[in-house]
Amino acid sequence: MGFLAAAAPMIATAAPYVSAVTTVAGIQQAGAAGKFNQAVANRNAQIAEKEAEQIDKQLEFDLAQFDKEYVKLVGSERVASAKSGVGYEGTSLRIARANAEEAQLQRNITTYNAKINKSQKLNDAAFSRIQGTMAKQQATTQQLQLASSFGSSLLSSGSMKT
Repeated sequence: MGFLAAAAPMIATAAPYVSAVTTVAGIQQAGAAGKFNQAVANRNAQIAEKEAEQIDKQLEFDLAQFDKEYVKLVGSERVASAKSGVGYEGTSLRIARANAEEAQLQRNITTYNAKINKSQKLNDAAFSRIQGTMAKQQATTQQLQLASSFGSSLLSSGSMKT
């Protein structure tokens, strides 16, 4: 019991310093966590932006493949019409026109869907960046709360001694 009684004044004197060290550590950890979370969100944004770029490239490829297949179809229809002795007029011409209109409609749909998907990816990227900024701000707020709490505890412990 004598040891504790003798150590009590030293413990009371050291307590604010221990509190200061743990508060500083907490402030640093909050800042590091905020920076990490912001970095993760920014990385997610970069990934979404790359995916948006890939959508453009995929659209270009899909349209080229579609056009290639369409040219094959038109060619085979003309050959079939020529083999059967039917000229490229009347019904053959109406079928070719309908196929051309359908092909253009399919190109438009493919382009529209790609634009929608790209827009969604860009929105995801923007939202990720916002989340990163919010994570950093939350960490800053937490740092301020820790510092303020420590300051308040110092003031209240100092006012008790007087």
